[in-house]
Amino acid sequence: MTTTAPVADAAPGEPQRGFGRPVAGWRLRIYTIIFEADTPAGRNFDLALIAAVMASVAVVLLDSVASLSSRYGKLFDVLEVGFTLLFTIEYIARLVCVRHPLRYARSFFGVIDLLAVLPTYLALVFPGLHALIDVRVLRLLRAFRILKLGAYVAEYRALGMALAASRRKIIVFLVFVMMVVLLTGTLMYLVEGPENGFTSIPISIYWAITTMTTVGFGDLAPKTDLGRFIASLQMLLGWGILAVPTGIVSAEFTAQRVRPTPTTRTCHECLSEGHEALATFCKDCGARLPAYAAQG
Repeated sequence: MTTTAPVADAAPGEPQRGFGRPVAGWRLRIYTIIFEADTPAGRNFDLALIAAVMASVAVVLLDSVASLSSRYGKLFDVLEVGFTLLFTIEYIARLVCVRHPLRYARSFFGVIDLLAVLPTYLALVFPGLHALIDVRVLRLLRAFRILKLGAYVAEYRALGMALAASRRKIIVFLVFVMMVVLLTGTLMYLVEGPENGFTSIPISIYWAITTMTTVGFGDLAPKTDLGRFIASLQMLLGWGILAVPTGIVSAEFTAQRVRPTPTTRTCHECLSEGHEALATFCKDCGARLPAYAAQG
């Protein structure tokens, strides 16, 4: 019989998919502030970090404007260094306060946190390498800071959960769309032919995709009556197909609203988290939970 080994050093009641909550001490206090958004300190930390992320992205956008960069370039550089130091401290604090820092560093938001600071340090270390052509290209990677917002806004997590739950239906839908554009593209290649611009099946599939998505660049258009009839059917089909993914994700959103939403509430006895907002006792050890401070 095959058994699943528990995660090493997991605290009682701790979700095995987490990064490892410290048991006590200053690391637990930092962990509570950084990772538990349902506490007053955690909420304030998240709001401050969101403001810093937005401000840093605004600096990158403004610095890309030539007139503003030539006039306020030194100010933008100072602000960039300040934001980089701030996000570096935050990244180090996240690694220090969790019991499995490598697991966090390899997670999605761990990589995003690293990308938020790495380009600035690369530009300082390799300013004269001609192979980089222009070190300012690295500044584009700083736009990844905007993705850090997804870790602090509940709506982003809800959207991610809805997309993840709908992925099989969406994959089936995309396979169906690919079959339709392949068939209609091939049919248009046979009907219109190279003399009307449909020089190959891939080019005809390109036309089918632009027509089905209602983009319609106009670089390819059917010339025969039968081709225009097929194009009309393709347009009507695309108009109806566009609503399918929206319906799939919307249905999953509705299903999520019915299910109880877990929070980052932590039991002070066994340190387990993920309790529902209306829960009174710990689901793992039965101890009374502290009052829940709803976000607002």
